[in-house]
Amino acid sequence: MVLNFSLSNFYSIKDRLTVDFGATRISTAATKELSDNVFTFNNKKYLKSIGVFGPNASGKTSIIKALSFCISLILMSHRNNEGIVFNFMPFKFDGYNEKPSEFNIGFICDGMEYEYSFSLNRKEIISESLYCYPGKRKAKIFVRKEQVGKSKSEIYSFGDGFFVKPLDVAQSTGRNTLFISRASQMDRELAKKIYSFFLHNVFVGIPSIPNDYAVNLLNTNKSLLLQALKMADSDIIDVEARKEKVTIPFMPAYLTSRREVDSGMPAFQTETFIRFLTSHKKNPEIKFDLELEESAGTVQLFYMLLVLLDVCKNGKTLIIDEFDLSLHTELAEFIINLVHASDNAQILFTSHNTNLINIRKFRRDQIYFTDKKDDASTDFYSLYDFKDFRENMDAEKGYLQGRFDAVPYVSSSVETIRKLFGE
Repeated sequence: MVLNFSLSNFYSIKDRLTVDFGATRISTAATKELSDNVFTFNNKKYLKSIGVFGPNASGKTSIIKALSFCISLILMSHRNNEGIVFNFMPFKFDGYNEKPSEFNIGFICDGMEYEYSFSLNRKEIISESLYCYPGKRKAKIFVRKEQVGKSKSEIYSFGDGFFVKPLDVAQSTGRNTLFISRASQMDRELAKKIYSFFLHNVFVGIPSIPNDYAVNLLNTNKSLLLQALKMADSDIIDVEARKEKVTIPFMPAYLTSRREVDSGMPAFQTETFIRFLTSHKKNPEIKFDLELEESAGTVQLFYMLLVLLDVCKNGKTLIIDEFDLSLHTELAEFIINLVHASDNAQILFTSHNTNLINIRKFRRDQIYFTDKKDDASTDFYSLYDFKDFRENMDAEKGYLQGRFDAVPYVSSSVETIRKLFGE
């Protein structure tokens, strides 16, 4: 599970911004009725969902991009070659393009709380650290500060007992590589555990699910999936999975000539693929290929639901931008309710659906807003920050009226538009 995430100097995000899944202490009657929106771990309450709302270009997507960038670097930076430029941009005003960007993520892995952070510019890692909380006190696993010396023994310091031969890993870690990524690649157990956590437990967007597991999710949750498809105004009454063997050309990268193929190497290989077939109300005997014959919206909804079922069943975290794009409001609420019905799944989503800004569905600390400041940076705050807001008020109406800012101020009258046309 993810506890919190902080970042600074990343695209429109200038100063430190924090997404915190820790639930605040709210004791109102309305909040008590939303007990399914939180779960308890180590006597602390955490939010199952956080929704981020705001106008276009206010920074919602920058938050999702930052989490994606952070996780990708943990998983992939050991592959970086010398001279690589990191794929992001710092905040471009006020001299921030010369300052480092910083990331910090708190998480629980195998029952242990960790705090991991790093800073970098577009060409190199500047600092990196990992701490854990085996008890009430914070314990250092490693700290890396590239600017404090030249030798690896000066740059790195390590806590006792966490890594075998950590300096060997440090010697193999370049300035454009995270130590935790290199340590995982070099078979260090703790690093592999953390690598596995971010690979298998934190999803950004809608990743693919292994075929056999996807089939199992479908077969054990078919009624729920069909209910969701029906809510999407679909006349699909059944979905089945069919395994098919397909022969495809085989040409390994290490083959350098036709002679090597002719010398006995097979030119084709057989792969097993899964096809999802749908049945419609008009004639259930006629099957439709999900990906080839159904609408793009139906295909997206189907795979999103499969991922959500995995997230909900196994207490994982899903981070997704505009999760309800092109979906009816009731279907969007259905998706959120899937998470709230789980034991400890989490979702961080962005949306323009103002119907979700509703304190009968979300606690005040689950509703966040982004807005653009005068200096073009992202402002980030929650409904809970408005101390004069009472829970008998209409949050959606207040939002649309501009009470919480975070709404576009556009003069869109016919008269104004005619002036734009020069009429």
